[in-house]
Amino acid sequence: MSKQTATTDESFADILPELDYWKIGLSLVVTFFFAFFLAPIWTGLVTSFKTSAAVTGTTPFAPPLGEGFTLQKWGRAIDHLSTGFVNSLVMTVPSTIATVFLGSTAAYGLTLVDWGERAQFSVLILFLVGIFIPYQAVLVPLSDFWINIFPLTEILAPVWELSFLEYDHARLLSLTITHVVYGIPICMLLFRGYYMTLSDELVEAAKIDGATITTIYRRIVLPLSKPMIGVVFIYQFTMIWNEFLFSLTLIGSSSSPAATVTLVLSGLGTDLSGIDFGLRMAGALFAALPTIIIYVLFAEQFAKGLASDN
Repeated sequence: MSKQTATTDESFADILPELDYWKIGLSLVVTFFFAFFLAPIWTGLVTSFKTSAAVTGTTPFAPPLGEGFTLQKWGRAIDHLSTGFVNSLVMTVPSTIATVFLGSTAAYGLTLVDWGERAQFSVLILFLVGIFIPYQAVLVPLSDFWINIFPLTEILAPVWELSFLEYDHARLLSLTITHVVYGIPICMLLFRGYYMTLSDELVEAAKIDGATITTIYRRIVLPLSKPMIGVVFIYQFTMIWNEFLFSLTLIGSSSSPAATVTLVLSGLGTDLSGIDFGLRMAGALFAALPTIIIYVLFAEQFAKGLASDN
C-alpha cells in the first residue's frame, strides 16, 4: 500500500466517526416523505398544462413539452369556475368571521366568566353534542327547515328583486347561516382549550379595577387570542370552502347561479367523450388558491397558536 493510499484511508477513518448517522437517517426520511406528499401536487400541476393527447401519451410525472403544452385548460377552468368561485368567497368569508367571533365569545363565557358551574357545564355539554352530529343526520331536516319553515326566498322577497341578485341566492344565504351554526361548537372548543391556559390573575385584576365582562373580553382576552384566531380561522375557512354535502343539499345543482366552487368542480371535465383530466386538475388547483393564500397570510399566527395550545 502506497503512502498516499494510507493517508486517504486515514482521512476517511477520521471523518466517519464524526458523521451523525441519526441526522443523516432523519434527513433521508424527511426527504422521502416530502417527495411522497409533493408527488400528487406535482402530477396535478403538470397535468393541468398538458393537452389531452399529452395526458394519455406521457407518464403522469413528466412535464409538458413542445406541442403537449397548453394554457387552454386553465382558461376553460377559470371561465367555468369563476361564478362559483365568487359565490364561495361570498359565503365563506362572512361565515368564517362569524363562527370565529361567536366561537371565541362562547368559549370566553364558558371559561373565564363565572355564572354558575352547573349551568356552564350543561351548556358545554350541548356544544359538545353539536360537534358530534354528523352532516348526514341533518340533511333532511335542514332542507325542510329552509324550504318550509324559514323560506328566505319569500321572507326576503324584495331583496332578490335587486339587479345583481337572483332568487337562487337565497339558498346561498341559507348555506352561509348553516355553516355559521354548524361551525360554532368546534370553534368554541378550540378557543376554550386556549383560554384555559390564560392567567386568571389578568381577569381578576381587571374585575377589581371595575372592568365589565365586555371590557375584559375586548381589551384583554381578544388581543391575547390572536394566535388562536389564526388557527381557528384557517381551520374554519378550509372546512367551509371545501364543503360539498351541504352545498349539494341546499343549492342542488351546479348550474344554479348560487352554486359554490366545489359544486361546479364536481362536474368539470366530464362529458360523453370521457374525463378531461387536464381540465379537472386545472380546476382543482384554481379552486385551492384561496386556502393556500389563507395559509400563507396566517402562517405566523397559526404556528404561534399551535405552540401556545401545546
